[in-house]
Amino acid sequence: MSAEHVIPCPQASARQWMGLAVLALPTLVLGLDVTILYLAMPALAMDLRPDSTEALWIMDIYGFMIAGFLITMGTLGDNIGRRRLLMIGAIAFATASMMAAWSNSATMLIVARALLGVAGATLMPSTLALISNMFADPRQRAQAIGIWATMFAAGMAAGPIVGGWVLSHFWWGAAFLVAVPVILVLLITAPLLLPEYHSQEKRQLDLASVALSLLTMLPIVYGIKEGAKNGPELGALAALVIGVLFGSVFVRRQRRLTHPLLDLSLFANNTLNAALIVLLFGLIGVAGTMLLVTQYLQLVADMSAFQAGLWMGPPALMMVLAGTTAPLVARRVRPGYVVAGALLLSIPGYGLLSIATSDASDIAMVVGGFSLIYFSLGTLAALGTDLVVGAVPVAKAGSASALSELVQELGVALGVALLGSLATLVYRNQMAGEAQIKDGLWSVVSAAQELSPQTLLDAKNAFVAGMNLTAASSALGVLVLALVAARLLRSVPASDNMASDRVTTV
Repeated sequence: MSAEHVIPCPQASARQWMGLAVLALPTLVLGLDVTILYLAMPALAMDLRPDSTEALWIMDIYGFMIAGFLITMGTLGDNIGRRRLLMIGAIAFATASMMAAWSNSATMLIVARALLGVAGATLMPSTLALISNMFADPRQRAQAIGIWATMFAAGMAAGPIVGGWVLSHFWWGAAFLVAVPVILVLLITAPLLLPEYHSQEKRQLDLASVALSLLTMLPIVYGIKEGAKNGPELGALAALVIGVLFGSVFVRRQRRLTHPLLDLSLFANNTLNAALIVLLFGLIGVAGTMLLVTQYLQLVADMSAFQAGLWMGPPALMMVLAGTTAPLVARRVRPGYVVAGALLLSIPGYGLLSIATSDASDIAMVVGGFSLIYFSLGTLAALGTDLVVGAVPVAKAGSASALSELVQELGVALGVALLGSLATLVYRNQMAGEAQIKDGLWSVVSAAQELSPQTLLDAKNAFVAGMNLTAASSALGVLVLALVAARLLRSVPASDNMASDRVTTV
């Protein structure tokens, strides 16, 4: 006689939920770092006087380095221990933050931001992989990842307020020091509350694969960035070709190795592939819009850093709301439909940004539209990440986590580069003939006393025109992405219907 019995997965204990709070700390730090930098950019630009290329690299290099090192760090964590790598990365992040704080040139700040990217690449795969170790039940894991993603939003919500206060009382470098006390709490609590995890099979890190992964990612991203900024020039095309060539060598090497740096068999999972696509393209529109909205508040609306931080609070709180509620909705509704619905909800948000003007009465419209966009981001971050991590065995959680973070960081970097460059192109076309436009609106605002009021107004209107076009373009892209998400993820069941994964016949 046989019967089917549902054997529930082990439920997380209070200690594991406390451990989740520890794992949320690095996410909080990274959220703080993102928004604080956006707010600090005008002040540090006036102090360090970066040219337009240096200013973009200050913004971009962090995401590029994270994208380049995530796969390496995911494998390294499996080898030396995920908790150990987390702590090493936290120490490195705090050190690089102090270097950034006391940078005395644009070049030094770019180097510090690059080191922050390498350190950041150790944090995210470790935290996500440890969540997979600690939460075996799919519903609890989804909720834990939702909370984890929400802490990023909490950092972004606190970042403008904390950063705005810091920037109103101290020099811009102090904004980078906000992360240091949070890192200290992590270093004290991690050994007490987090388990250690090592792969059962020790794998030697293939340094040639590490080099090939960097030689693939960095030229490709650089080529896209330069191509979007200056058109299909020889340098951008050459970088793309170089990246593709090294990428093909990297793939061939991974297929030959017994223990590859990147397990290509992961891509045989259709759910993982679909979730990665949605995360990548979903983040492009959000990141580019974030850059433009923060600049709008400070450079167009003439707000102080602290005032801009307060206005950026509601959008980030909407992301918190989405990150905590989306996993609960996905227990009853297929996650693909939840993601598609959230993307569709962001389209009116982009629409509001596409019709905003430089008039002060439009500030609420801009923030309201951005709030809808951030609600979509919270859903994507929570459900998209869970779909990627949940699609693979726990033993491969480090690699899957690295892939998830890689496409998100790449999406952010590409969004800043592509949409930022599109907005700049519109700005320069509208300001053609004006000598002061070479380095963008921030340079015009910094020299406002030397310019006529009409030139300043024209520059603000030109910036807003660029924001309008990028928002409208993003809305069209998000509409397509929503349809793609609904189709590609339609076979993924709601988490309450995943009991079959826990059934055995006796």
